[in-house]
Amino acid sequence: MLIRVRHKEGNFRFEFQPTSDISDLLAKILETASDADPSTVTISNQPRGNEVLVSTLKGKTLQSLGLKHGDLLFVSYKEQPVSEAPAATTSTNAPASDGQDTSKRTWEVAEEDTVDKYWRAQEGKIPRGRDSRFCKHGANAMCDYCMPLEPYDAAYHKEHNIKHLSYHAYLQKITPKASSSASVTSILPPLNPPSYKVKDPCPTGGHQPWPAGICTACQPSAITLQSQPFRMVDHLEIASPDIVDRFLQAWRATGLQRFGWLIGHYEPYPDVPMGIKAVVEAIHEPPQQGEVDGLSLGVPWEDEPRIRALAAQSTTPLQIVGYIFTDLEPTEEDRTKLRYKRHPQSFFLSSLEVLFAAHVQHANPTPSRASFTGAFGSRMVTAVLTGTEEGGIDVSAYQVSEQACAMVDADMIEASVDPNIVRVKEEDREVGSARYVPDVFFRYKNEYGLDVQKNAKPCFPVEYLLVNVSHGFPQNPAPLFRSTKYKIENRPGLEDQSIEGVLRQLAEMEAYDVSESKYGGDAQKRLALARFISDWHLIAFLGTSGLINENDLRVLVRTATASDEEKADVLDELVQTEGWLTLMTFAREAAPKRPSGGQLPSSSHAPMDTDIPPEVFDQIAREEEAARGGSSSAAGVRVCPHCTFENAHGGSDCEVCGLPL
Repeated sequence: MLIRVRHKEGNFRFEFQPTSDISDLLAKILETASDADPSTVTISNQPRGNEVLVSTLKGKTLQSLGLKHGDLLFVSYKEQPVSEAPAATTSTNAPASDGQDTSKRTWEVAEEDTVDKYWRAQEGKIPRGRDSRFCKHGANAMCDYCMPLEPYDAAYHKEHNIKHLSYHAYLQKITPKASSSASVTSILPPLNPPSYKVKDPCPTGGHQPWPAGICTACQPSAITLQSQPFRMVDHLEIASPDIVDRFLQAWRATGLQRFGWLIGHYEPYPDVPMGIKAVVEAIHEPPQQGEVDGLSLGVPWEDEPRIRALAAQSTTPLQIVGYIFTDLEPTEEDRTKLRYKRHPQSFFLSSLEVLFAAHVQHANPTPSRASFTGAFGSRMVTAVLTGTEEGGIDVSAYQVSEQACAMVDADMIEASVDPNIVRVKEEDREVGSARYVPDVFFRYKNEYGLDVQKNAKPCFPVEYLLVNVSHGFPQNPAPLFRSTKYKIENRPGLEDQSIEGVLRQLAEMEAYDVSESKYGGDAQKRLALARFISDWHLIAFLGTSGLINENDLRVLVRTATASDEEKADVLDELVQTEGWLTLMTFAREAAPKRPSGGQLPSSSHAPMDTDIPPEVFDQIAREEEAARGGSSSAAGVRVCPHCTFENAHGGSDCEVCGLPL
């Protein structure tokens, strides 16, 4: 078969057998390319993009790569130093030694999330029932009116008011169908993350790096902003309304805005074809400085690695799935109602918030085997608690587009005074701060209904970078953490966490009396303890107390996130750990002491024992002993009812206080 090759030395044609090895093609390329470095030779079916190193295709035949008669391959490579050129060009086996180290390509070793593995194993088609009007076949047959639809069917999405394709539906749409006659692209990843940076070094190697020089091979192409057709997350679900209510308590008490990281996991979302939802199980608040009209915090924060590791140890592995912040302002007319600030006539996310979201998403990429880099996009969700049109509080959820992340990474855009406008930065050729800004355009419909393209410099509307995400609460909440009552971290002066407070609460519920289920015990006390420890904020705090080591903390997390808290043996593994026994020893010491002298009061007063001072018990015991006549050694001793002094004399007044006995 005939294979056409195009590179900077010209166009060439080579004859091969379908069973020829890829090394034969590489040898022909090296014959026509002077001073080419074999380890840098790449092939692609496009003039720019989708380049694949030939050294990573070791051992494959041209037929197995999907190449057929007449295919055109675009080749690029880097030139070798002159001293090494002869040895490199004469050895056609050079890529084989390099291929040993790169036998696994980048996207093949990417470890995808569980939900991605689930959808890759599913067909994803949209089932349809039998149409009584048009289907004329039997129950076991199928026709055009009842056959399943593809997950990216445009009519279905329009009918169900679904604005964006899900990530996996979009993958199915752009991935070529595999067949024996398919091209090389059928076995290569269909995605390539956008990049608006100048390539350094230049692929041609014909000039100095930017800003000293630039050419069409290394400069980014012009950018046309457009609505992103897909979204990485289709729905944000908060496991329980108590999570949000607990987060809002700080604003209700102080009036200052708050920020928190969303701890949760990803699940399939059945309401969107091949959809994904982020389920929030807790909100962790980092150190921050709240203000009436904003807040400041550091990213990344110091405790982030510990929190990520702690979340991953639960029964359902958790991770940071996004962040949430408040933007609440009471109205002047009625302080019980909130101002409606974010709406179509103002803005949904300000330009500064969009830049922050792009920074967070770019720093947290999603592993993907559908991308040349092994990662594509991000599933970090931005959630805002803000006022509604009726004066209440509601959640709004968003992501920013891949174009926004690439523009922030290239340092091309910045926030403006107008929250609905994003500014495009000026080009900078200074060494150390060089910034190349390509042409940026956006399209819109003018007052005559015509589609118009406009230059985005110096600014453009922020909605071109936004992706909407739906949100909601489950009908039957079943959160992983059953309690939200413990004090929240990083709220100094409002909620101060302390180990003494934890020990006091454990002592009040007599947690030290809870043992393994085989020894019996109070079932209600066991259930109350299981619910008490099932609190994210308590677990995160105990990890810093120093009383529980890492292994025991791992057991505590698994116990706190157990699926059935009412099982009798749910606490058995925890109560045997060394860390828990140490904690119970301190809790027992913190428990209220019982009176040491005299006789305890009758059982009818038992619930108030901890409220009565021990001195009262001692006085009652002495009076009861005196009433019974006492012993021979205590004959004639009278206790003063006012100061409790024991008077041995026979007078009528107390020797200490002088009051009558």
